[in-house]
Amino acid sequence: MLPLQPGERFTVHYYHSVENAPIWEVHSVDAAGRIYIEEERYLKFGAGMGKMPGVGRMVMRGPYEVITDMHQPTGDFTLRVGSPGVDHTILWRGTASNLSAMAPHQAVIFSARPISLLTRLWRRAWPHRDTPRTQEP
Repeated sequence: MLPLQPGERFTVHYYHSVENAPIWEVHSVDAAGRIYIEEERYLKFGAGMGKMPGVGRMVMRGPYEVITDMHQPTGDFTLRVGSPGVDHTILWRGTASNLSAMAPHQAVIFSARPISLLTRLWRRAWPHRDTPRTQEP
């Protein structure tokens, strides 16, 4: 459980199962609780990777091909977590939570919803047990 602020980003990082190349998928959440994919970064075009016509723009960042400025709604989505080695990892506020170590081969649902100010204050004082320990922004 990640207490995201509207516009805040989190990243799903993993190693592609065919190419064994690192991939980063950067997501954001808006104030209404909608999830968007903002950016994809990878070492090379792998199986199933590449730019979609009319979505974002392709740039190079060092050795990585990056699709930026995507801002495409994903809605709630399910990630089938891969084995250790695929290392599906959530990167957020300087923390890294390796889902492949915690729940290999499980379906993890990503969803978001707005919360009240009271709930936000409550969770700041008493975080959910599954929230990674980090500093507030």
